[in-house]
Order: sequence, then C-alpha cells, then structure tokens
Amino acid sequence: MFHDSISTSVLLVTVSENASRYFTELLPSGQFHPFQTATSAGEARRVLSEAPPDIVIIDTPLKDEFGTQLALSVVEHSGAGVLLFVKNDVYEQISYEMEHYGVFVLAKPVSRQSVFQAVKLLVASQARMRSLEERNWTLEEKMKELRMVNRAKCLLIEHLKMSEQDAHRYIEKTAMDHCVKRGEIARNIIKMYDD
Repeated sequence: MFHDSISTSVLLVTVSENASRYFTELLPSGQFHPFQTATSAGEARRVLSEAPPDIVIIDTPLKDEFGTQLALSVVEHSGAGVLLFVKNDVYEQISYEMEHYGVFVLAKPVSRQSVFQAVKLLVASQARMRSLEERNWTLEEKMKELRMVNRAKCLLIEHLKMSEQDAHRYIEKTAMDHCVKRGEIARNIIKMYDD
C-alpha cells in the first residue's frame, strides 16, 4: 500500500471500461486524487490543458491515435510522469523509442503487482524530479541575487568611489542592519543609481 500522505493526480487514457475499473480499484483514492479518465487522445489533451496531472497512464491503442504521440506530447509539454501500456508484440520497439523520453512502458498482459510497482516507481521518480526542480529553482534564485549584488557593488564603486571590499561590506552590513536579504539591498541600490 502507499503510505505517503501527498495526493497524486492521475489521468487515465483508455477506451476500455474494464481498464478504467481496474485502475480505479488498484489505485487508492486517498493517494491518487483527482483520478480523471479520457477515452481518446483529443479528450486527454483537453484535460491536460486545463489541469495537468502528476501521472498520465495511457492504455494503447486509443480511438484517434495509437498513444505514443500523446505520451511524447505529455512529456514535452508538462512535468507529468507517463506510463504507457502496449501489446506484447510491439513492446520492445516502443519501449526502445520511449525510454529516451522518460516514458515508462509495460507490455500487456501484465500482472496487478507489476502495474502497482510501475506506478509506485513513477510516483517516486516524479517526487525526485520535483525535488531536483526545487533545488534548481533555489540555485537560480541565488545566482540572480549574486548577479544583482555584483551589479550593485559596481554601481557603488562607480558612483560613490568605494573599493570592491567596501561596497561588499556596505551591502552586507545594510542587509544585516535591516534584517533583509542582500538582494533586496542590491535591488534598492540598483533602483537608486540606474534611474
């Protein structure tokens, strides 16, 4: 069973009512919510444009396309994890094509336990991806602040004839005195001297 308290949103794309029932029963509603279904790639794309889910499960073939194009579209335009079910006779070829894009592929028929494990792996990989994205965002913010502080130091050097050390000290001390981040002080300096 899933023990994580964070809910994972799911979009199931299938033409089969049996598959829809199967996944509804397999995935606990407390963990997987909201759980939406679509019966075609077109319908799935509409759902995806309104509220991108965390996971997209595609049971091929679909009414209006096979399903690989939809999988690639999901990967290209969202951060959702994709699990693609294909018939056993095309599994190797499609798996080979899709693995380069990070799409999980399973051959049908597949055991309940394998499906459950694949979904758990997909949830874990999505959590890891979100963690890396958050870290990346934090690093980008720090780099922005560093560029802003350097720009402010250059302005202090240029306009107030400070040394680089004095400009650095001024920004640090002002930030500490006002209990704010260096970036805020740098932004104020830039605003003052760039106008």
